[in-house]
Amino acid sequence: MAEVTIIDGGKAIALKGAAGTTRFHAHWLRDNAWDEATRSPGNGQRLITLKDIPRETRITAAELADGHLWLTFAPEGKRIGYDTGWLAAHSYDRAAPQDKGWTAPWIKTWDAGLKSFPQADFARLAEGGPALADWLGGVARYGFGRISGGPVRDGALFDVVDLFGYVRETNYGRHFEVRTEVNPTNLAYTGLGLQAHTDNPYRDPVPTIQVLYCLESSAKGGENMVVDGFRAAERLRDEDPEGFDLLSGHCARFEYAGSSGVALRSRRPMIELAPDGELVAVRLNNRSAAAITDVPYDKMDGYYRAYRRFAELIDDPAMEVSFRLDPGESFIVDNTRVLHARKGYSGAGTRWLQGCYADKDGLLSTLAALTAERREAAE
Repeated sequence: MAEVTIIDGGKAIALKGAAGTTRFHAHWLRDNAWDEATRSPGNGQRLITLKDIPRETRITAAELADGHLWLTFAPEGKRIGYDTGWLAAHSYDRAAPQDKGWTAPWIKTWDAGLKSFPQADFARLAEGGPALADWLGGVARYGFGRISGGPVRDGALFDVVDLFGYVRETNYGRHFEVRTEVNPTNLAYTGLGLQAHTDNPYRDPVPTIQVLYCLESSAKGGENMVVDGFRAAERLRDEDPEGFDLLSGHCARFEYAGSSGVALRSRRPMIELAPDGELVAVRLNNRSAAAITDVPYDKMDGYYRAYRRFAELIDDPAMEVSFRLDPGESFIVDNTRVLHARKGYSGAGTRWLQGCYADKDGLLSTLAALTAERREAAE
């Protein structure tokens, strides 16, 4: 930063640097101060609330020195220093996104043309460090990842979750078995093929990570498939913007009542956007879809056309990446983005997978911590 100017009567400042001029409001700056009276030195949590900041807060003095921006706030008379690199990384003075369905810059959408995806050996990942950071970073980018070389034993899937987070227990328990059963409560427990779907859309919130771990695989068929729901949503948006708006602008309903004492229901859109238009989640599971009642009569026909087309895009072979799991292999998916499917398998031989759920916040937290460690080691 080369120059700072107080603007709007002290209600804001303008910082001029090589990349241009960026503005910050006085209240935002005061709220984001990092002095010891405002933030706890140990954990960075705020020690004050917004009501502790005077309503008439303004900036009376500003100067740049030693890589820091020093500001004096009235009426407190408080002088606070800000790291200019931190300010540059947290700038909000930019044009708002205009397009609906945009994705964060670290996300890469894909289809069947994906040449490589995150794959790693379990022993390497268990060591932590760069190998785990790289694999988790790939999962965050592509929405899924595969692991080989894991132990072949009951409950080994928990070792996978331990790499990055914690198991989320549901009415299915800490984990569930995926193999043929007599009178199953869920079609996942049969040899039938399954359409690409997200799991548990009837929960609110849904489990955001799913792990599937192979223990036996001698039956013919049963290949796993994954589809990028974000890419399917992008395709729908590009070819039918009105249909995209219908699926993102109205709630679908999902429900599950396959077990005694369980009656799960949710009301969420099939394509979920943040208020600024960011694509944040997709939900599609025909087996768990309930009657849609939140779409007006005059839009329901168009809604169903968009619903059908969205499902067709997801079922398009040009969208799928498939692979077979052998014993000791597993994969994880971001259940808010990547749909998974299974081809049918025969009754001969055996096929036994175990599955469980976890949450994406744990994965992203571990990734952020490992990335910070790597950065510190390089400095």
